[in-house]
Amino acid sequence: MARKSKTQSAGKANAGRAIPAPRRGYPDLHEHLKALERAGLLVTVSRSIDKDSEMHPLVRWQFRGGIEEPDRKAFLFTNVTDAKRRKYDIPVVVGALAASREIYRIGMGCPLDKINETWNRAIAHPIPPVVVEPAPCHEIIVEGDELEQPGKGLDGLPIPISTPGWDIAPFTTLSQYITKDPDSGVQNMGIYRGQVKAPRRLGMNPSLELRPGIYTHWEKMKARGKKLPAAVILGAPPCVAFTSAQKVPEALDELHVAGGLVGTPINVVKAKTVDLLVPAEAEIVIEGYIDTEYLEPEAPFGESHGHVNLQEYNAFMEVTCITRRRDAILTSIISQVTPSESSLIKRVALEPLFTHHLRSTLGIQGVKRVSMHEPLTNLRKVVVVVVERKTPATEVWRALYGAASWNRAAGKYVIAVNEDIDPDNADALLWAMSYRANPGLDLQILHHRDQGHGPRSKRAGGEDASVLIDATMKEDFPPISLPKREYMERAKRIWEELGLPKLKPESPWYGYSLGDWPDEFDRAAELAVKGEYFETGKRLVSRRRKDVRMNTEVRDVTPTRD
Repeated sequence: MARKSKTQSAGKANAGRAIPAPRRGYPDLHEHLKALERAGLLVTVSRSIDKDSEMHPLVRWQFRGGIEEPDRKAFLFTNVTDAKRRKYDIPVVVGALAASREIYRIGMGCPLDKINETWNRAIAHPIPPVVVEPAPCHEIIVEGDELEQPGKGLDGLPIPISTPGWDIAPFTTLSQYITKDPDSGVQNMGIYRGQVKAPRRLGMNPSLELRPGIYTHWEKMKARGKKLPAAVILGAPPCVAFTSAQKVPEALDELHVAGGLVGTPINVVKAKTVDLLVPAEAEIVIEGYIDTEYLEPEAPFGESHGHVNLQEYNAFMEVTCITRRRDAILTSIISQVTPSESSLIKRVALEPLFTHHLRSTLGIQGVKRVSMHEPLTNLRKVVVVVVERKTPATEVWRALYGAASWNRAAGKYVIAVNEDIDPDNADALLWAMSYRANPGLDLQILHHRDQGHGPRSKRAGGEDASVLIDATMKEDFPPISLPKREYMERAKRIWEELGLPKLKPESPWYGYSLGDWPDEFDRAAELAVKGEYFETGKRLVSRRRKDVRMNTEVRDVTPTRD
């Protein structure tokens, strides 16, 4: 895209100069990237990178190459080319919002343990945006026939190919579609992919099973025989991006919730060719009208459920205008096979809301947290409900039912466990299911469920089912057969003194009691580590018997009288 096109309507005095930024109380994308750089979480790549075949595969390696989540970083590409060796004057950043929880936390501006509280406050106390003029996103404006010129339309934006070898075009990924309900006037902002089809035509897939607000607006405009005005944001302040990935009540405008998230109004400006308000600090804004009469084939595209989404009929938008900042940075997101940036940006926000639903809306106080399994399954299929020990069985099952019904696309497998089970450790989950659940007593199947996000099967008329498993402890068990914590910690210090490879403890990494452990065993174990185990052996002589079978548990035998 050319460096200068049509200038801000305030006049030619703005040509060649950045528009003064309006006052705000939240960081924009540029300030966020500086914060990541200071934290050592930004990799700047200055060598030439082909957006069509190299960019996403390069960043993908940190999700599929055995790199632990805390070590993942954001990547800023400053020398972007394409398959035809065209060079772009717009950098691309990937992983800048949720490559790791620490990156997400910096963008949120609050500790991770305050995420739940912050989101609840934002949704309960939204703050309306404030309209400003002029706005940075209008520093460069291209509209009308000028969009047909080479490099002035969508072809001038360095939109990457996410899954080279499978995707049939570049797709916008972290693209916030803004539309308005024609009845209420409330705007909706959600993340949907957009296939680049022509310099002035952008596809759109709203994934209907995820209850997108844009589809409601589209249906209403279709009934009126009119096209749906839309604005697509490619790069925005982190608070706006995070809110667009969140599932908030449809009556709420996400820009209001974004204000509640940061505790101050979001700056917005009226779009140039559609009657919508867009973030004033947006990097790039694509305006246009989504056709409501015709649908056309869209995709294939590598999807977050870990499979390629085959071609479907979906909507498309005719572009009327593209505006951007002079120093615009296009934001792309790693999606497809999870874990990914796409899954983490949803998970960190959705889990607290899921927990709030069970604890506050349904009033199940025994629920401690909800964990949505991320690797490969993409959050929605496997949901783990962590409950306190001794929670009544009726409440455990109410939590399982509540988790299965919270979202029509979530909860194919819902598992209840106690607090000692790490829900992020699939081995620990299988361990709990193996020893704390009886399939004949602790498993139920709910029929007539939506298939949710994933490859569509025609079996059972397209319906799916949910499996609910109570893998909590119903009775006391003997301790976990690992050394007690103090011995493992002492051994860890020796390990580190020897300079051995860095340890990554996996739960459980020490033994602990599960209730079935009398005090006499503790005393005997203490004697053992002091080398006094013969003392225990002497006591056992007095308990010899000849009236029991081999393998008879001692506690099942009535003690003899002295």
